[in-house]
Amino acid sequence: MKRAYSPVEILKMKKETFPFSGAWEQAFSTPETRGVWFIWGNSGNGKSSFIMQLLSELGKYGRIVYNSLEEGTCLTMQNTIRRFNMQELNRRMQVIDCEPMDEFSERLSRHKSAKIAVIDSFQYTQMTYKSYIKFKEKHRDKLLIFISHADGNNPSGRSAKSVMYDAGLKIWVQGYRAISKGRYIGEKGHFDIWPEKAQLYWGEGINLRKII
Repeated sequence: MKRAYSPVEILKMKKETFPFSGAWEQAFSTPETRGVWFIWGNSGNGKSSFIMQLLSELGKYGRIVYNSLEEGTCLTMQNTIRRFNMQELNRRMQVIDCEPMDEFSERLSRHKSAKIAVIDSFQYTQMTYKSYIKFKEKHRDKLLIFISHADGNNPSGRSAKSVMYDAGLKIWVQGYRAISKGRYIGEKGHFDIWPEKAQLYWGEGINLRKII
């Protein structure tokens, strides 16, 4: 039987968080360094660009392993790495070419493995919600970032939608803007991937919270 904690004991627990500042803190506050993040959005809205910017930021705080299930190490991935100068993360980020999830899970279980794991995309994992829970529970000491396709405004597929609801930080990408819809929301609640294009898309003086 697991130990039960009082509210005071829980408040005394020290949690490790990302010391975000500037635009990152204004969008997502200072989230915990472990748990599940879920990012989804339709193509052509800046999702891939946001992910590269996010990983550049997270690379300051820990090593990253990126399981590229959808694109592998093809030319588009190479072009993305070049475009966003991801070679600057050379010793802090590894890209895995389409590794099955059972093997990826073994990789994360190794001693001194990366603390930040990115899975792109959730649909290519072929996970059910049950297998996702098993994977998450096995790697509770990691930050697991799932990237997902979208169907309209929702993640594509029943399992993906369930994972989105379970995630601590949910990030919806639309109109070159990454919007926090999870448990970590900063003062602005969004991060502009391309500020000029985001302003053109959303317009001036629009109340974003009313829209979403």
